[in-house]
Amino acid sequence: MKYCPIVRSLERVGERWSILILRDAFYGITRFDDFVNSLQIAPNMLTRRLNSLVEDGLLEKRQYSERPPRYEYCLTPLGRDFRPVLLSLVTWGNRHFATEGKSVVLQEKETGRQIDPVLVDRASGEPITETTHVLVQRRPAARTAGAAKAS
Repeated sequence: MKYCPIVRSLERVGERWSILILRDAFYGITRFDDFVNSLQIAPNMLTRRLNSLVEDGLLEKRQYSERPPRYEYCLTPLGRDFRPVLLSLVTWGNRHFATEGKSVVLQEKETGRQIDPVLVDRASGEPITETTHVLVQRRPAARTAGAAKAS
């Protein structure tokens, strides 16, 4: 399990509040009080989640006021790289659980055309589907360790 990328990812963002904080950061929220108001989260819980996201490198803590000391939390490149995961959650949630209608949609900036994202292969641009692709479990770190013992 320790080599599983899903396990490693969930260790960083698998808690509900972490994903919602990242969602709000993509909406442009950066300040503590704004996160509290948007999420209706207890301040002590928000502090813990923000600290974890900073420690894991998804957010950067920046001071914007000295008196009193106040901080904002900005997405790092690692945090911005989480965007496709959020878009996939939006798409999946809209498709399966939005019985009252979509509350969030993805649109092209210039045309306003609503889009439906799909996962594609970066090299070919082809959609990745259950019928055309398969996950292969590999343990490169374990294999490397075994190879080192054999030599």
